[in-house]
Amino acid sequence: MIEIRKTQLEEIDILMEIFEQAKRIMRKDGNMKQWTGNYPSIEIVTKDIQNGNSYVCLNEAREIIGTFAFIPGNDPTYAQIYEGEWLEDTLPYGVIHRLASTEGSKGVATACLQWCYEQIPNLRADTHRDNNILQYILKKHGFHYCGIIFLANGDERLAFQKIEQ
Repeated sequence: MIEIRKTQLEEIDILMEIFEQAKRIMRKDGNMKQWTGNYPSIEIVTKDIQNGNSYVCLNEAREIIGTFAFIPGNDPTYAQIYEGEWLEDTLPYGVIHRLASTEGSKGVATACLQWCYEQIPNLRADTHRDNNILQYILKKHGFHYCGIIFLANGDERLAFQKIEQ
């Protein structure tokens, strides 16, 4: 059973190590272009924590095995969608960003997605075209591919949505 709670600022070093492990998972799967350089940076992660949007996933031994940002409300990068459309574009939604787990953990993504859906049953997420792992997980959990969005820096992302039907 995975427990989810808000991240504490003193846990930031643990999160940064989890992001490094997630990058290794991506590279092993052939995703060489997502989360390059220092992304996610310590500044971004600190801001997530300070804004109350960062969460950790704990295993039964109460060790942190995963993390994600869950942000309720409109995301400016989702205002324009190309080559498709959102399933629903009027109701409030939550956004999942920076989902990562340790290399040996299981069930983190499932716990995260279920928890977020319990908070707001209208979720959006995006991922890199090369992130086959997350695309598979999102589809497995009822997310539908909706189109393409562009990040503030101009990078393309595949956009997904799950809404209570």
